[in-house]
Amino acid sequence: MSDPPEPSPHARETIFGAHHDRILHRLDSLDADLAGYVKDFAYDTVYDHAGLDLKTKELIACALLVSLGSPPELRTHLRGALNAGATEAEVRATLLMCIPYLGFPRTIAGFEQLKAQFSSGASEKG
Repeated sequence: MSDPPEPSPHARETIFGAHHDRILHRLDSLDADLAGYVKDFAYDTVYDHAGLDLKTKELIACALLVSLGSPPELRTHLRGALNAGATEAEVRATLLMCIPYLGFPRTIAGFEQLKAQFSSGASEKG
């Protein structure tokens, strides 16, 4: 009899990478209930739901966060998209898709976050 397969990591572990504990601590310092909702619902339920691969989910999240103008969360999900296997070209193409729907100012702000991601070296896995 073979051993059961190892469970896959939660999507948040891939997305947050080496920043996992820091991000959860930041959320918990804002409000413990909020942190629980984000972890348990947003990530461990919605993100772990079948239907789309994690890379696609993260690229969608990046476009949505550009639309909301949420730089801290966009930084997390730009890094998460790269951690989930997206290439820089795929992230750039996703941001460019924002132009006709969101306009240039929000899209430029998204590219500023991407530039910061690469200039800080934060784009490395984890």
